[in-house]
Amino acid sequence: MSTRPAEVSAPPSAALRPAREGLPEHGEAPKYFQVKHKISAVLDTLGRGATVPTERDLAERFSVSRMTVRQAIRELRLEGRLQRRGRSTVVAGPKFVQPLILASYTEGVRRQGRRPGRQLLTLEQLPAGADLAALLQIPTAAAVMHLERLLLADDERIGIESTYLPVQRFPTLATHFDPATSLYAFLRAAGVQFAEADERIETVLASPREVQLIGTSPALPMLLINRVSRDRDGHPIECVRSLYRGDRFSFTTRLTPEQP
Repeated sequence: MSTRPAEVSAPPSAALRPAREGLPEHGEAPKYFQVKHKISAVLDTLGRGATVPTERDLAERFSVSRMTVRQAIRELRLEGRLQRRGRSTVVAGPKFVQPLILASYTEGVRRQGRRPGRQLLTLEQLPAGADLAALLQIPTAAAVMHLERLLLADDERIGIESTYLPVQRFPTLATHFDPATSLYAFLRAAGVQFAEADERIETVLASPREVQLIGTSPALPMLLINRVSRDRDGHPIECVRSLYRGDRFSFTTRLTPEQP
């Protein structure tokens, strides 16, 4: 297992704001951007879950058009400051901060004092394609178990996780594993010892199916993580594709100098 600490403390984004606060080198910031900062100041006075004033009220308060307010609110929603609740726009809570360590989603959410949850979407046995087989170091067309689950935190839908495991190594997964619980806890109880993992993180847009399942906007940037985990003997355990809402999730890690 990784020797990095379970908790990684990183400076909050607000502490590292640009010195010029988005002002261009020449000229004035766009009107919507100025209004966005004014609305942000209003949000600072409201509590989590508070209803935001209507576009009309904000337009009158700042003497701008509703179109300008709408663009400012759209950006604040993409940044995770606001979220929709029914027909209202409310102040969002803080983002979930997940340390980049070899631990399960369940463990990470609990570490933040939140309540994790998962809803089963797919549990099926498939033949491994050439790329997946190479990652898992199994023959092409060998049976793999595909476990897909909707990720929840305090009953809020925040992502989708797809895990692929070789059936030959985990033949009882389909019959003995409860999809509502931690997969890593199940694997450790079966004697699996996680040692290392390779991860790749990138931004993507969700597919129409993923948008519907997570209940988000198709224009919202998502954080995609692809992981291959290995045991102490270097044998692959799983391949995982995790998709998280960019407005509700962030990741931290601790960097150390590269050894010569």
